[in-house]
Amino acid sequence: MAWLCLFIAGIFEMGFTTSLKLSEGFTRLWPSLSFFVFSLLSFSFLSLSLKVIPLGTAYAVWTGIGAFGTALIGIIYFAESTDFWRIFFLVCLILSIVGLKVVH
Repeated sequence: MAWLCLFIAGIFEMGFTTSLKLSEGFTRLWPSLSFFVFSLLSFSFLSLSLKVIPLGTAYAVWTGIGAFGTALIGIIYFAESTDFWRIFFLVCLILSIVGLKVVH
């Protein structure tokens, strides 16, 4: 259950980082509000996962899921770069997250 909470926290992190971009420096109401809602949810689920998963592992996985997912959102919705090295290192990031789960 802790790993599920951690995964959900990472998904909400993707939501708050995307909302942050869409808020345009907190000048747009709805993206700004969604940033705060997604942040609260992300940290709440992260907190639940920390009852079982070590802090360093949970933080690395949480930020990894968020970074990978946010990069994908950037590629899909904001036409960000898809060059070889960017994709290569995103795959390395996912492999690192899986590795942390395996060795836990």
